[in-house]
Amino acid sequence: MNITVIGAGYVGLVTGTCFAELGNQVTCIDVNKEKITNLTQGILPIYEPGLEPMVTSNMADGRLHFANSLNEQPHEPKVIFIAVGTPSDTDGSADMQYVLNAARSIGAYINDYCVVVDKSTVPVGVADQVRAAIQAELDKRGVATKFDVVSNPEFLREGAAIDDFMRPDRIIVGDASERSKAIMLELYTPIIRSKEKIYFMNVKDAEMTKYVANAMLATKISFMNEMSVLCERLGVDIENVRLGIGSDSRIGNAFIYPGCGYGGSCFPKDVKALIKMAENNGVDPLVLRAVEDRNYAQKRVLPAKIRKIFGDDLSDITIGVWGLSFKPGTDDMREASSLVLIESLIQQKARVQVYDPVAMPVAKEMMPAEWFLSGQLSFAEHQYAAVDAADALVLVTEWKPFCYPDLTAMKKLMRRHIILDGRNQYDPKQMQDAEFEYYGIGR
Repeated sequence: MNITVIGAGYVGLVTGTCFAELGNQVTCIDVNKEKITNLTQGILPIYEPGLEPMVTSNMADGRLHFANSLNEQPHEPKVIFIAVGTPSDTDGSADMQYVLNAARSIGAYINDYCVVVDKSTVPVGVADQVRAAIQAELDKRGVATKFDVVSNPEFLREGAAIDDFMRPDRIIVGDASERSKAIMLELYTPIIRSKEKIYFMNVKDAEMTKYVANAMLATKISFMNEMSVLCERLGVDIENVRLGIGSDSRIGNAFIYPGCGYGGSCFPKDVKALIKMAENNGVDPLVLRAVEDRNYAQKRVLPAKIRKIFGDDLSDITIGVWGLSFKPGTDDMREASSLVLIESLIQQKARVQVYDPVAMPVAKEMMPAEWFLSGQLSFAEHQYAAVDAADALVLVTEWKPFCYPDLTAMKKLMRRHIILDGRNQYDPKQMQDAEFEYYGIGR
């Protein structure tokens, strides 16, 4: 099948590459000329395990193409995915300008029937706006081309996106007609072992499903983070509580790990957008606001622990930080807890030494140059260089190389033997036996 994906960012690039891997002819479109030039040379704008070799091989086999506009693509598409960003607007609502720009470009291009698929995360009712924008452009051209607009939200986890695409838990399709339903079923048949895994529903139902899914996961995280604060006050170990409730099949083990707050491109903006949707429709989003407030507070737990240990003036203190990205397996720094931690430490005059196996180039672009120029912030060449002469180590992102640290080497390198574990990755008894002062979350 001939497929076009508008947007060569995280969702668009993964989606387009995976469809090419399944034997389709795919063109990824992006208005960013530098991004497209780099992609044609095999240089990816994101880090995602396994994606780079898949892009390279499908380009070499002639199935994956890149272009700056619809007019430059080599094949007439049967399906056009809209996979552009929907960032938070100033009021917290999702900004639809890129989605509607894509819709207008589709209306200015198509001459034959195609299915237009909203893959971007969009508020309820945006499919209608996309349909209207396409039709308006067709009317301007005096073209009577038929088309359908479908909602097909993505559920890709950064760091596991290829596996999520190829072995999905479910596929949600808000379809507009029997014709579009048949095409979407044909498109996804190679990756659904059971037809029960694909759910066809109303377009608005599909749009809402994406937001509710992310908000539910964010709620589980914030709930456990709030319980971790209470557990710490009561002298209770949240990790034992987690094991106890996770064994309940009604609750399960997923997304109940306490930590130093969630980040990324989805949960923060989608919770904000859902809050705004509720407010615009006369619903007071009490739970959603609490989810957001707890996450804001949780990102400040580690800085508060550091102040409690060392005081407010950290001018003579060096802090080593392991992990920058909002989660392991990605270089995504959006809304990362590390940003809140590092800014707090810099403001308190601390010297900060950071290591992340992937995200340091992205982080450097996001952080003020004066932090580096002043010598307060430095990026280490390897994880143990980050703890050299440090008064404390703070684990923020639980990358696999951090799972089993060489405590003997760390004792020799560090000035003081203090570990603040923002993900409860380490065994407190093991740390104490190794003569480290250990602080977890809710422990």
